Amino acid sequence: MNSVGLVLIGRNEAANLHRTLPVLGDVFEFDHVVYVDSGSTDDSVALAHKFDVDVVELDAAEPFTAARARNAGVRRLTQMLPTLDFIQFLDGDCELAPGYMEDALEHFKENDQVGIVVGRNRERYPSASVYNAICDVEWNTPVGTLDACGGIFTIRHDVFAEIGGFDDSLAAGEEPELCLRLRHAGHEIHRIDSEMSLHDADMHHFKQWWTRMERSGRAFAEGHHRTQDGPEVMYSAETRRSWLFGGYFFAAAFLAVVADWRWAALAAFYPAQAWRIKKNLPERIPEDQRAAYAASCATAYVPQVVGQVKFHANRMSEERNASN
Repeated sequence: MNSVGLVLIGRNEAANLHRTLPVLGDVFEFDHVVYVDSGSTDDSVALAHKFDVDVVELDAAEPFTAARARNAGVRRLTQMLPTLDFIQFLDGDCELAPGYMEDALEHFKENDQVGIVVGRNRERYPSASVYNAICDVEWNTPVGTLDACGGIFTIRHDVFAEIGGFDDSLAAGEEPELCLRLRHAGHEIHRIDSEMSLHDADMHHFKQWWTRMERSGRAFAEGHHRTQDGPEVMYSAETRRSWLFGGYFFAAAFLAVVADWRWAALAAFYPAQAWRIKKNLPERIPEDQRAAYAASCATAYVPQVVGQVKFHANRMSEERNASN
């Protein structure tokens, strides 16, 4: 019999935990559940205690990161389950789907080389806003072997221990970085054809979308910087595209329009790019979500390059302070 533990992380997710925690036992009988809280000021911790969930509260003296929270959860799991075989990671704004754990464990049983299994993550309310719909498309990854996955996945505990878990210091992009090390250790990441979870992005404003794209840009920059001397460099293409279309071209077009309004036609590049992306999207993307997702991809270059600039500015400032 396999020993399976759940690590649930969150910060101020009480509204979602009201939905997630009551059904956990009905979805799958985990051997142990750990909720890791990153400084919540709402009722998240009290709610977890109410449902008899093991709670780890992170010390605010160190920066909160999802990577740090997940590692802390695994440490608690291994204390409580010395024979731990599998770990399921879940975020506080997600709800695990019935049947997924059984499908994932069966897939592991049939595929020894697989280190991570992931299923279909869906937005709970994709029609509530265009931004939620964009997230739903992002979760719609192809079935088969992947290079990386998001933060909701199942992993063999021995593989997690072998590669050293997450990098606590990464504020963004911690999942692809872990997946990179996992693949280099000889393991695979498989997306199975199974409903895995419901996610509530709760995005209704442009500022939320911009912040999310900025965070992506930071992940691109940090991942690229950290792996640039390694056997496989992360985010090379993403980093170049952000600088080219969100930095150099955007700045040149803006200055040209300021100098002479007749250059405003340059702005047509972005709608043209959105049309090209929409045309080339895979068939699995629903027709009613394609335009919004393509428009997001075509315009995300700008906030992404802002995120990259902020990362490198902070990095250079820290290096200067360390040398003084």
